Amino acid sequence: MNQLTKTLISGFTGTSFMTASSALMSLLPNEDFKEPKHLATMTGRLAPFLSKRAQQLAGWGAHYSMGFLFAAVYVELWETRKIEHSIKNGLILGVLSGLLGMLIWKGTFKAHPLPPNLKYLDFYLQRIPAHVVFAVFSTIAYRLIKEQEQKRE
Repeated sequence: MNQLTKTLISGFTGTSFMTASSALMSLLPNEDFKEPKHLATMTGRLAPFLSKRAQQLAGWGAHYSMGFLFAAVYVELWETRKIEHSIKNGLILGVLSGLLGMLIWKGTFKAHPLPPNLKYLDFYLQRIPAHVVFAVFSTIAYRLIKEQEQKRE
């Protein structure tokens, strides 16, 4: 399997589980950690002429695009054997990615003329566990791919 396919599978898996975990965390009282929803809101405020459906698609597209970018970095590290594709390293990647994710979101909200109204500190702090979930499930997906490749050899 080529590196792009590994990236797409790992990124899709990680982003899907991360999104689900953020939705579950949003069940806490007065919290809203749903990344695609916030991205759709910001898209709609910049381009109010878009339909609600187009805004939602843009939000989901931006969210999964970032997941694929993070996964591309992970897969490159794994494929070049710079780091082992272990769960322990997945946890470390998740914490580092969460810190980077915090900075990206903070910059996005700061640059946007009409950012969503939410509890920013809670949202930023939730980036770390969300990205740990992303990284661990991306790692699991990649490990499963590698196991299948080894079985075929």
